[in-house]
Amino acid sequence: MGRDISEQDFSADDYEQFNHRIHDQLDELNQVMARPEFGTGELYIGAELEIYLMDEQQQVSPVNLELLALLDDEQFQTELNKYNIELNLQAVKARGKPFSKLTQEIITKFVHLNTAAAKLGTRPVAIGILPTLKEQHLSNDYMTNLGRYKLLARELSKLRGQPFHIKIDGDEPVDFYTSEVCAEGANTSFQVHLMTAKDKFADIFNAAQLTLPMSLAIAANSGVLLGNCAWDETRVALFKQSTDNRTPDCNNWREPARVTFGHGWIRKGAWELFSETVNLYQPIMPQLFQQDQSSEGENPELAELDFHMGTTWPWNRPIYSAAGNGHVRIEFRALPAGPTALDMAANAAFTIGMAVGLSDKIEQYLSRIPFQFAKYNFYRAAKKGLDATILWPQNYQNKPVEVPIRNVIDDMLLVANDGLTTLGVDRKERKKYLQIIQKRLSAGITGGSWAKQTLRQLRKSLANDEACEQMLAMYYQNQLSGHPISEWEQCWR
Repeated sequence: MGRDISEQDFSADDYEQFNHRIHDQLDELNQVMARPEFGTGELYIGAELEIYLMDEQQQVSPVNLELLALLDDEQFQTELNKYNIELNLQAVKARGKPFSKLTQEIITKFVHLNTAAAKLGTRPVAIGILPTLKEQHLSNDYMTNLGRYKLLARELSKLRGQPFHIKIDGDEPVDFYTSEVCAEGANTSFQVHLMTAKDKFADIFNAAQLTLPMSLAIAANSGVLLGNCAWDETRVALFKQSTDNRTPDCNNWREPARVTFGHGWIRKGAWELFSETVNLYQPIMPQLFQQDQSSEGENPELAELDFHMGTTWPWNRPIYSAAGNGHVRIEFRALPAGPTALDMAANAAFTIGMAVGLSDKIEQYLSRIPFQFAKYNFYRAAKKGLDATILWPQNYQNKPVEVPIRNVIDDMLLVANDGLTTLGVDRKERKKYLQIIQKRLSAGITGGSWAKQTLRQLRKSLANDEACEQMLAMYYQNQLSGHPISEWEQCWR
């Protein structure tokens, strides 16, 4: 979805040509990935950070295009809504001190961002959902004025044929209807990329799926939506419902959601996931690009296939790159933005470390945890955060047993350390970032739970809107300090 395309109408012939191309490119991808040299380069880690823009009163500031003009930095890009932008971080070698490099670049870029934003009376803030967001901010009036976003909104709404129903349970349920897709833009994330060797992809991807609940529970940072204390990681429910083009009908079968945990454990490699997307999801924007003119021996761009993959949003997604020898990587999409650069880098280290560390043993787990169990764990973690219980294998198991997710996270710290060691991450680097996770676990606090607890305390003396503003002001000042969430003041204690 990062490509520049103009708003246009599509014909039946466009859909037919696009469908033929993505199927042909799927076959071509299979051939490319079979080349001996494919995926043999040094491994890298990358990330994208989506950022909210708010004004000095902690309300949304819809000035992303004006801000980008002031920044004049290609690493900053637009997002769906006018009050969001995205920072694309430089890829770093997995070996050595990758997470320190990510941390430092986030801090450096935020200095530049803050300086430019101040000229517009705007404050950038990294948080999964802005607590002061109002329902009117989810209308198309706040959509970034670019063709690709208008097309996405139009085509998803057309397929849906009726308003999207946002219904999120919890202590303070959220329930409303919207005919527009901008609710999707309310979710901001820290998307982490890990290159893998092609023969390791299946095991690492399955391990990433299995351990995603632990990543989500410890990283949760989306506790408040429209002034309501919802899930610890409310983005998971909001994102799925705000892009769900499916309409309920009287049949038992429904096409899969475009935001999904997945469809099952993969068996051999990344190509299966590309094939699933081509064969399970109808194209919604059949944009045709200039035909690839790659020279002999060069990897093809596969533009239409890449574009189609970008119109589905699994929480872990495969990415193909034609650069160099070519490679596939895993995009971890479930981590929220914030609270601080150190927290986000620690979340990346823990997430990547678990996936790699468990990959060599993954076959021992898959028969003991059916895919539906992993999916159940994911939504439990999103809703309850560190208070969740999940289904997890036990010694001498003869039936599924629910255990506190905190216990599993504690066990996974050793697994994550092993995985980072396998990648060649320095010992001090491993210790520094996994200790941030350990301290967060010991304190029993995440960004999501901190926001809800703080808001409830402030409500004792303030109206809800004012309490949300005050809580967000406190969050912003803590974020500027750079100290991890485990060190923030807990005013309710």
